[in-house]
Amino acid sequence: MRKKTLSAAVLCAATVIGVSGLSVTSASAAGPAPRPKADFNGDGYADLAVGVPGATVGGKAKAGYVNVVWGGKNGLGKHGSSTVSQDTAGVPGNAEKGDGFGRTVVPADMNGDGITDIVVGTPDEDDGTKLSAGTVTVLWGSKSGIKGGFTAAKGDYSDSSVGAVLTTGDFDGDGKQDIVLNTHFDESSSLMLRPGPFKAGSPARLSRVDGWHFGGPRVVTTGDFDGNGRDDLAVAYGGMEDLGTKVLSRTTGEWKTQWSTGEGAGALAAGDFDGDGTTDLALGRAQPNPEAEEPGDKLCQEYLGGAIATVYGKKDTTLGGPVACTTQDSPQVGGTAEIEDDFGASLAVANLDRDGVDELIAGADTETVGTAKNAGSYWTLASAGTGKPFVGPSLSQNSAGVPGTAEAGDRFGADVATGDFNGDGYPDTAVGAPGEDAAKGGVWYARTPKDGPNPAQISLTPGTLGLSGAHTYGSVLGR
Repeated sequence: MRKKTLSAAVLCAATVIGVSGLSVTSASAAGPAPRPKADFNGDGYADLAVGVPGATVGGKAKAGYVNVVWGGKNGLGKHGSSTVSQDTAGVPGNAEKGDGFGRTVVPADMNGDGITDIVVGTPDEDDGTKLSAGTVTVLWGSKSGIKGGFTAAKGDYSDSSVGAVLTTGDFDGDGKQDIVLNTHFDESSSLMLRPGPFKAGSPARLSRVDGWHFGGPRVVTTGDFDGNGRDDLAVAYGGMEDLGTKVLSRTTGEWKTQWSTGEGAGALAAGDFDGDGTTDLALGRAQPNPEAEEPGDKLCQEYLGGAIATVYGKKDTTLGGPVACTTQDSPQVGGTAEIEDDFGASLAVANLDRDGVDELIAGADTETVGTAKNAGSYWTLASAGTGKPFVGPSLSQNSAGVPGTAEAGDRFGADVATGDFNGDGYPDTAVGAPGEDAAKGGVWYARTPKDGPNPAQISLTPGTLGLSGAHTYGSVLGR
């Protein structure tokens, strides 16, 4: 990444002041703070679930665990953490070499008790002679922390790899959370619905959402894209020459495609980035359709170094608004677009200043910082208006106030997440750096004060958290 001089407007974007559509508002003016999505002990503070699939458990390499960093009035890192593996009492299965427990981690209240649970994907887990069949496990949140778990789904065949792709939502409108997950067989892959309820004895019946031959789902997310009050599913898929992104809704028992594009993506995020009350969809690390022949067939015209394509919502339809494309060469965006930057490889959303307009947190873990390759960076981006490129500065471990030094292979920004970890009413940001400290990894915590986002000020590492066996900590963050 080469430095470029930013205008006053983009510098103001870092504090969410002076950018079109953004303003500083007090918590009282913005109304009550939203209830934390990821509160695994019901204390009112958001917690952070970190999947560590490469961790050694009981001497078994890459068995994997999930580490929960507890939020509190002093934010992340000041209130301890808890580690859950398949060797933890009440959690189904056993920690085994190569399982990779924690490959995917999704916070959601799966049993409706008001306390967030954790849905965990373990696509490399074996089931007897079925190698890499995969499992999906629900870890139960409680007032005393994570207490046991429940097997929600498992693969039927070797290499089913169930749990590599996960999202949750109420897709059938029955008031219960469902899980959408991947499965694989021979040369085909599918997305499947595992409906609620989730409790002992409930049948793990799966029904097909969509399928692909010589390809499959890469990333998924949930959002109400048509404004009917029911969750919809966005999926980016690819394989061979088959590439695209679509939004599917379940109506009258059938899944129907409501919107589609030939553009693929490495990350997806749903939010209201222009404050018009409709849900927009951001495609991080957007990938052009290899079959597109005309410029008008592409969402973006430039992809060097990675592009984020934001498709805006429109009232009474699904994503019928204009498209905004943001790269590091966009005006008032930090950095310079260079090959293999992977700008937008990870995405998270939050209304950081609580003005009713969401911001987009974007990571690029293979960004070169100075001469350090794959050092990584992240951005806090704000829309400058419907259809216009987002704006915002880049931050790395060489930025003022950020602990550490940008080093080759740190992969700062490999994953990003948001949550009100200190309970002050303003969502904060967590940034993973799995290559830090010879790949032991770490997570950087950025508290959001009332005057706008700050750079990440606190580093959480396996050493500071007292964790053993950690490897590439920060590669998977629940959000």
